[in-house]
Amino acid sequence: MSTHTDVDISALKERLAQARLARTPLRAVGAASAVAAKVAVEAGFDALWVSGLEVSTALGLPDENVLGPRDLTDVVQALTRTAPLPVIVDVDNAGGQVATARRFADDLAHAGAAALCLEDSAYPKTNSFALHRTQELAKPSLMQEQLAVMRAATGHEMLLIARTEALICGTDLPEAISRARAYEQAGADAVLIHSKDTTGRQALATGAAWTGDVPLVTVPTAFSHLAPQRLGEVGFALAIYANHLSRAALAAMRQVAASFSATGSFSADGIPLSDVADLLQVADPAARACL
Repeated sequence: MSTHTDVDISALKERLAQARLARTPLRAVGAASAVAAKVAVEAGFDALWVSGLEVSTALGLPDENVLGPRDLTDVVQALTRTAPLPVIVDVDNAGGQVATARRFADDLAHAGAAALCLEDSAYPKTNSFALHRTQELAKPSLMQEQLAVMRAATGHEMLLIARTEALICGTDLPEAISRARAYEQAGADAVLIHSKDTTGRQALATGAAWTGDVPLVTVPTAFSHLAPQRLGEVGFALAIYANHLSRAALAAMRQVAASFSATGSFSADGIPLSDVADLLQVADPAARACL
């Protein structure tokens, strides 16, 4: 198993444990490209998240179980080539089968991923915030079998995060906690109980309710107004800002393109553009350019 950087995969589990005790969560950010990874390093994030939504969107695909292992390994290799941060990969439900979960785990481990996040959505999954389709839950027993084969494929060098979509699908918190406990017992190193409650109250209640032995993870897409410190206070050890850089990039590209359409210039309206050298230095820090 080889990577392009010197990330110590085994250290991630210890860092999560320390973050839980310190009530100060690690912060991961979505990165679908080496450019995003560079931005994450510069901003001081602790880890990178390979988001199924971001990668699907970058490839012009729906976020509906269309990605295969190769799509994700290509991104992992680009990130580990350019950023000394652990890479956490969103594998969705890993194809909804035990055999495909083994394939995802094996390929991504060899690509250099530090952690995999497996969710209990039924195949085919849909995005957690989608309104055009309804998400169903898989049986906990399938998730447990998938976790077992993923562990067998990767050993203990790979961190396994078990994510439940129970709250997303409308069940109550006790059911979500029950599923998370079952996944902990199946060998998950951390659990993630996802929420789309925009007030953040459901997430705070989740943090207060979790008493398991493994760290609790959150994806605060719906409640990003809650600061990491507040999330840490209620017990979250890792906060994953899953798609914010892609959304910021999309908004910025639209603004720049609209300005050009209106003025015929990319330098009007005081809109900042990175230097050409900045792009070159993503892959080659020693590169220089005249622009």
